[in-house]
Amino acid sequence: MPSLSPLATDLARALDPTRVMLDAGMEPDPWQGDLLRSESDRVLLLCSRQAGKSTTTAALAVNTALTDPGLVLLVAPAQRQSVELFRKTKELLLKQPDAPRLEFESAMRMELANGSRVVALPGSEATIRGFSSPKLIVVDEAARVEDELFTALRPMLATGNGRMILLTTPWGKRGWFYRAWTEGKGWERIRITANQCPRIRKDWLEEERKIIGEWRYLQEFECEFVDSTESPFSSQLVEAALRPCGGALWT
Repeated sequence: MPSLSPLATDLARALDPTRVMLDAGMEPDPWQGDLLRSESDRVLLLCSRQAGKSTTTAALAVNTALTDPGLVLLVAPAQRQSVELFRKTKELLLKQPDAPRLEFESAMRMELANGSRVVALPGSEATIRGFSSPKLIVVDEAARVEDELFTALRPMLATGNGRMILLTTPWGKRGWFYRAWTEGKGWERIRITANQCPRIRKDWLEEERKIIGEWRYLQEFECEFVDSTESPFSSQLVEAALRPCGGALWT
């Protein structure tokens, strides 16, 4: 079968973003295909460990950089995590046929000949400010990101048509992601448990449940927002105690 021209390849990616994974030799799971084809500009992705969420959002970052040139931001609580997501994104990019050449690359940044930039950042409010009008913002381990970061991120999307994708495994009933999942408006929500991932063996899950205990298993593999049984206070009570109350703490 003859290869497609660069223009035809770009059109094929735009029509079917799953081509990014297919061209890299990966067969997307049904939910991965649904996410890559989604046109929602705000997505909450709640996933089991090892379900493939980082690979899927890396493919989404590549597709955006190739079909809608501009700024793509990859954010995570720690620099190590954002760099890992950046590495997956770069690996997928280099496997794409007729991809634009890299004009610049480092451990946390790459610039493509078509004008796209992909930048990895640690989840600090101070490091985020200064970027504007991104085409895509991906926040990995979003349940563990400080609320202040989202306050800094959201205004970037005020004047453009950019998208925000938040992916995470649950981390208790607290934080910005938990409130967005349970109360937020305008979000597409996708929840993928370990049982929905064909690469995770059922017998392995049964053994892991016994090893790590019920509440950790529910959080890591069943995508449940649960509190530790070892804590004397629920996370809602702790968070409420830490929120500003609007008045003096003493009289």
